[in-house]
Amino acid sequence: MTPSQPWQDFLAAARGGRPERVPVALIVDSPWMPGFARMHTLDFFLDTDAWLRAYLDVMARFPDVVLLPGFWVEYGMANEPSAFGAGVVWRADSPPSLRHLELPPSEWGKLRRPDPEADGLMPLVLRRLERLERGGLPEPHRIHFAAARGPLAIAAHVVGTTSFLEATAAEPDATAAALEVFTDTVIAFLRAQLARLREPLGILVLDDLPGMLSPRGFDRMALPYLQQVFDSFPGLVRIYHNDTPCAHLLPRVGQLHCEVWNFSHEMDIASVRAAVPRMALLGNVAPLDTLVRGTPEQVFGEARACVEKVASDGGYILSAGGGLSPGTPAEHIDALVRAAGRSDGRWGRRP
Repeated sequence: MTPSQPWQDFLAAARGGRPERVPVALIVDSPWMPGFARMHTLDFFLDTDAWLRAYLDVMARFPDVVLLPGFWVEYGMANEPSAFGAGVVWRADSPPSLRHLELPPSEWGKLRRPDPEADGLMPLVLRRLERLERGGLPEPHRIHFAAARGPLAIAAHVVGTTSFLEATAAEPDATAAALEVFTDTVIAFLRAQLARLREPLGILVLDDLPGMLSPRGFDRMALPYLQQVFDSFPGLVRIYHNDTPCAHLLPRVGQLHCEVWNFSHEMDIASVRAAVPRMALLGNVAPLDTLVRGTPEQVFGEARACVEKVASDGGYILSAGGGLSPGTPAEHIDALVRAAGRSDGRWGRRP
């Protein structure tokens, strides 16, 4: 089945092209969806019919916006860490949080590689994908992207952010041993998801932790593991989400074997484009200060500034500089769509 026009425009830009319309795509999940749908957060996770209606309603309300990854079956950050025994803390008004394991680095090498088909919340994700793709989704909808937290993000939730970051310098061997397990987990989980999809187009890997490393730390403790993940999925559109301000890592991020980067609104988009010319850029309107707290006019102005700085050469998708924040109103998303405009021979200029 041919993807919808917004998806076609998105895919063209993700591969470096310049479609007629600047695509608008938003990373949408449980921090924003329950509030927008006026649902109790636990109902969003438990009531699968209401969850599906919420996604269908959002897609009908914003037909020109690509939702990434789209029909995302997730339980906050808990999908992968739960398979290692990290405790899941459920809340009524926000996605679940995690209690990391009190595990010293000397024990990290003993971490068992989980089975996505059997361990933690991952089997529930996979079963729901199966049900959705085998008649649960109304035509012509499809789930096009698999999604997973990256290996460093999983590490932070399993052993704790502070412990992990300290160990990258003080315990490099233990850190490497843990990252090998977490990397294998990411790859296995993504493969299991893709195997359930009828029309897979890509993967979304979310990992902010590399942005907290020094350049040397990134080269040793992030680049090889992220590279292994992306190299496992050639031919697909590979999106990397890392909205930690990390200008000190430019152009290192540009070495990653992925097509698209979603990055922090605190980084100037023109500078990012100059440093990573090969990647398509997904961003970078401020998700909280502008998209939640601003006015439609401010959203439009900031979005147009992004378009005018980098869109004319292609490889650009208008979005937030991160995921969609809780409380983002509909009219602010409408302003993003207006800011994208149409080219009509004046691509990247105000329509």
